[in-house]
Amino acid sequence: MKKNADILYKSCDSHKELTWILHLQKINHFTTLPDEERKAKGFLTCIHTNEILAKWNRIAPHIIAVKDGKVIGYLLTMTSEASLDMPILQPMFQVFEELHYQEKAISKYNYLVVGQVCVAKEFRGAGVLEKLYELYGRAYSEKFDFAITEIAVKNKRSIHAHIKNGFEKLLIYETTECGEWCIVILDWNKKNRVA
Repeated sequence: MKKNADILYKSCDSHKELTWILHLQKINHFTTLPDEERKAKGFLTCIHTNEILAKWNRIAPHIIAVKDGKVIGYLLTMTSEASLDMPILQPMFQVFEELHYQEKAISKYNYLVVGQVCVAKEFRGAGVLEKLYELYGRAYSEKFDFAITEIAVKNKRSIHAHIKNGFEKLLIYETTECGEWCIVILDWNKKNRVA
């Protein structure tokens, strides 16, 4: 597709890029989208600060898509240390502590968490998310056992997109504050065996 031409996929390495991530995040947060758009196109549930994104970026750089100097897509990276940075994430990390994968506790693995993914509306369906995940795998599959995250069950578009990109569902659980969540995992070793 022509939309995908001239898009640069790279690691985030500047304050300006972090600012663009926050801009994209704000306009795609569930509180700013109409109900119909949330259902049809997906939504974001967390809002980060520049300080938190910069801290995580120093540990494992975020993966971004840039066109004409603007971030038009991003894939945030987090390690388990992130549980201390945002209280809203603590229930997810607590579930990770209790969950097993291939008969081993998740906490015993060296895993990377997908902090959040977003593609600007005008670039959706153009393969941007796939390219972000390709670079993410190249950057981190040698350093981490797998990537894991949770997605709001109501966010069916995001769940579908993650399954399409090689994730598998591990668990659906419910919280009293935020509803149902689906934990998904991307096992790079399994994906490499299939490819």
